[in-house]
Amino acid sequence: MNARLAQRVATAAAAALALTTLSACGEDDGPTPAADGKVSVAGVQIRQDQALHAMLPEQIRKAGKVRVATDVPYPPFEMFVKEGESELTGLDYDLGQALGGKLGVTFAFTPQKFDGIVPALQAGKYDAAMSALTDNEERQKVVDFVDYSQSGSGILVADGNPAAITDLDSLCGREVAVQAATHQLDLLKSHQSACSEAGRKKIGIQTFPRDSDAQLALRSGKVVAQVLTKPAAGWVAKTADAGKAFDLVEDPTAPGGYDATPNGIAVTKRLPDLTAAIQKALQALIDDGTVKKIYDKYGVASIAVKEATKNAAKDAS
Repeated sequence: MNARLAQRVATAAAAALALTTLSACGEDDGPTPAADGKVSVAGVQIRQDQALHAMLPEQIRKAGKVRVATDVPYPPFEMFVKEGESELTGLDYDLGQALGGKLGVTFAFTPQKFDGIVPALQAGKYDAAMSALTDNEERQKVVDFVDYSQSGSGILVADGNPAAITDLDSLCGREVAVQAATHQLDLLKSHQSACSEAGRKKIGIQTFPRDSDAQLALRSGKVVAQVLTKPAAGWVAKTADAGKAFDLVEDPTAPGGYDATPNGIAVTKRLPDLTAAIQKALQALIDDGTVKKIYDKYGVASIAVKEATKNAAKDAS
């Protein structure tokens, strides 16, 4: 948990400039209400499904909203549109608005510190949480998850991938940047044995206090790649210098990233019908292509799931 919190802070700082760059480019396809009550998300008009609306618990239908906790910022999942203001954007926020449009209610997001999200759900302060939460067995004891992505570690390279990096094995014998005290550092260290077994030199691991520092090293050519969370890597590749600074390596053997785990929408166990309605609404948005368009918007299409599952993690920690 501590490493996860540290990663959130560092990734937020690294992506703040990227968000400014994207806004400056004029991309403005955030969720907007239409005159006929539909919701537009990522260029898609979302219509209410009356059958799914009827599945919602009575208290949710009466309130007209789902109270959603989220930890901001954690790009690209959750961000502020403008620093110092309260308006939200991000993959989780957009997906929440799409789910709300399909269910005929509002997904009302409220910032909540990450380590307080699950306790707040248990206490009844919120109905659900969308904050890139890892679905694991420990959390499943107190909340239910509707899983919407598989995400792990990814590889960021300079624009055009001049070193022809294709996977973790191609990092052997190369200088690689990584943020200190993260799972990504552990991943690189654990891969050293694979390099040795293949008769190749070990990875030259260079650690940095922040992701942004690692990206400066990549820009200057001091390293050939940076390993960070795949969602963050995809977002930085899409937005830094209008997408002209970096590329994201797509390894077909690890579409969600290395050591990928499921991320889920956490729902209070007090409202099982809400879990069921969200799961069906998410599947509908997967089937009609809306989910793919939302993920494409944030440069992370490869972490999307093809099936909306419940409590998918069995052995996660």
